[in-house]
Amino acid sequence: MDVSATSAMAREVHRRWRGREAPDGDFIVFADGSLRVMNLLCLRSPEPPDGPGTEEWHWTESLHATEWSADSWVEVDSALATHAHAGGRAWAGESANHGSIGWVALTRDDGDGGTLEWLAVSSWSNPFRDVTLDDTAVTAVNTSGRLWTFPRDAPQRVRITEDPDGPGARH
Repeated sequence: MDVSATSAMAREVHRRWRGREAPDGDFIVFADGSLRVMNLLCLRSPEPPDGPGTEEWHWTESLHATEWSADSWVEVDSALATHAHAGGRAWAGESANHGSIGWVALTRDDGDGGTLEWLAVSSWSNPFRDVTLDDTAVTAVNTSGRLWTFPRDAPQRVRITEDPDGPGARH
């Protein structure tokens, strides 16, 4: 992406990424400066008599904006994990100064922190402790044992499941 030839919002997003900042809230910010506002919903099955019910998590898009402004920005400089693959780099971490907000990013692996492709921030997620990148997805595990699988080219279609190797996993 040639940031100099892009919109003012795209330049601001890239400037903030280089400064390790992101909009505060539940967002996916794209390299072109567009923004998707997301809602994290937890659906629970009824409590069975022999134990807790199951949870199903959905991160759904509530708004898509090409022009927007953030009320505040949070730091995303606490990268707890990174993984490079096929010219890209996945990042994951937390914004500890703002209530342990979890974040995941995909950049081009071109040095100097990489050129941002997209950045997902969830004020409802625990920090992300692990991340992997392959040809199709960025997969991040948060500290509460949830696996977030973001398609590389459509991160708003994230799937959130229990980490099969997480705490409480049966082997």
